[in-house]
Amino acid sequence: MKLTIAISSGKGGTGKTFVASNIAAVLADSASELFQDCDEGTENAIRYLDCDVEEPNGHLFLKPVISEEVDVMLTSPVGIDEDKCIKCGKCVEFCNYNAIALVKEKVLFFPDLCHVCGGCKIVCPTDAIVEKDKKIGTLRHGRHGKIDFHYAMLETAEGGMSPRLIKRVRESIGGGINILDSSPGTACPVVETVKDVDLCVLVTDPTPFGINDLKLAVDMCRALEQEPVVLVNRAEYRDDSLQKYCSEAELDIIGEIPDDRKIAESYSVGDLAVNTLPEYRELFHELALKIVRRAQTKVTVRKRKKKVAAPAAAVEKTIQYRTFSGKKPKELVVISGKGGTGKTSLIACFAALAGKTIISDCDVDAADLHLILEPTSKEKGSFIGGVNAEINQDKCTQCGACYEACRFDAIEKVNETYVINQTSCEGCGVCHLVCCDDAITICDAVSGEWYVSETRFGPMSHAKLGIAEENSGKLVTLVRSKKDGFVEKIKGGKALIDGSPGTGCPVIASITGANYALIVTEPTVSGIHDMERILAVIDFFHVKSGIVVNKYDLNKSMTERIRGLAQQYQCDFIGVIPYDKRVTEAQMEKLSVVEYAEGPVTESIKTIWKEVESLL
Repeated sequence: MKLTIAISSGKGGTGKTFVASNIAAVLADSASELFQDCDEGTENAIRYLDCDVEEPNGHLFLKPVISEEVDVMLTSPVGIDEDKCIKCGKCVEFCNYNAIALVKEKVLFFPDLCHVCGGCKIVCPTDAIVEKDKKIGTLRHGRHGKIDFHYAMLETAEGGMSPRLIKRVRESIGGGINILDSSPGTACPVVETVKDVDLCVLVTDPTPFGINDLKLAVDMCRALEQEPVVLVNRAEYRDDSLQKYCSEAELDIIGEIPDDRKIAESYSVGDLAVNTLPEYRELFHELALKIVRRAQTKVTVRKRKKKVAAPAAAVEKTIQYRTFSGKKPKELVVISGKGGTGKTSLIACFAALAGKTIISDCDVDAADLHLILEPTSKEKGSFIGGVNAEINQDKCTQCGACYEACRFDAIEKVNETYVINQTSCEGCGVCHLVCCDDAITICDAVSGEWYVSETRFGPMSHAKLGIAEENSGKLVTLVRSKKDGFVEKIKGGKALIDGSPGTGCPVIASITGANYALIVTEPTVSGIHDMERILAVIDFFHVKSGIVVNKYDLNKSMTERIRGLAQQYQCDFIGVIPYDKRVTEAQMEKLSVVEYAEGPVTESIKTIWKEVESLL
């Protein structure tokens, strides 16, 4: 038997790592039952592969003993040889990632934006591009009981390298049952994880945010010819929206996990629910067996609903350099290393408390702020993030030049014919560059949509990245540049930016140049782990920062640990927010909690806003 099962989610914080780790644990205990008719032994029957390389958390719960560490190296551009460079600008013209610029007769290289396609090296007529081997991450192999464990940790500010590092993790897929813990969202890292699996389990919760992001994840799966199943975590239903959507989309709900504070408390200290809460062991055992049976069953992939494309006149390419010449507003970006900590709910509260302000939702992979602010669109357009390439087989001589040049393994040989795997392609255009037969055509790739809107609190720029699309960092930059046009309208106003979770390209694009970064975390082992990861990114870009602990009363000792870490990192400890279900109730009413109810949670957020406002 060989099964590969991905545990994914449209949004962070739904509990995918919680589900993946507990499922792996019960499968390991059931290995002899599951593999009794198979040739493989049970020693290597269960594998856990943490493909969330930006914020891997599975090891915090399964606690593997690591037996091997491997530095993952990649030959990459590291700079420009000024003695050789003739300032011709060919590298700048070619780069689809805006990683190179020619400013006042000086070529600038931005390594954090580079996707290492090699195109600049090819087009340079004087061999002025300097390449060296650089470390993009660390791959770790270990074991927890009967579970083989494999995961990788991405280096700080190497967001564009996530798919390559995930490929290295996936090399450990073997016989038996492989559980892949995916990153959240629908962008390239998730696609790299989910493609070609036997089953994708989408973990969601019955909230407006959860349902909105589930829809995006379902579209992604079906675009990859995968028919997912839905697992509902924290299954406290306030209406029938989730069930109604699943019914309309012909999605199977494979199971439900109750909304139980005991689970959250167990999770906060890094315990597995199946070990510390006996009442949930049977639930997870039955759930695991259902997932395995479904993974062994071939099902028809439902069709995706076709969407109407934006008119050609509205298409726009982004620029990396924000060239707005007027006075820019003070920028507060709210981020979280870990998804689901409450950053979007908090930014909505800040918008309500600030009065008229400028708002940007830079979480383009899984945008949710519009669900609370209900923006009215005033302007919109399509976003070009790279190029689409296609091989004309009538012209192709099968020389293999494109195959050799592609650093993303997106050119495949099928029946002696070279074809482009569009899922793996990152839109660099190198294949077109090296083709001597003029057999590869390229055209601009529409990768998403941007919007300029009005809300009850002020103007808002926001966007939606296309399903399984690349260059989310560039789209974030475009959203931020759109925001700068509001300055004259909101004189003296501040800009509130809802950043992406994680540490990858969209986060880097969200925080670069901001005046202050506010990290929202939770008092859990995974919250602290991911908070430290994002603090390293913030420090790398020299941005002032502060920390807010949401649901602090789930684990007060962890909250005090975070307070100590803030001092250690020379980061402001801004305040704490208590656990309160009225935050979700407010979401259901399309309101921020400060508009919806009075009480301790509202008072704590008001206090935090006053402190943050003074720092700006």
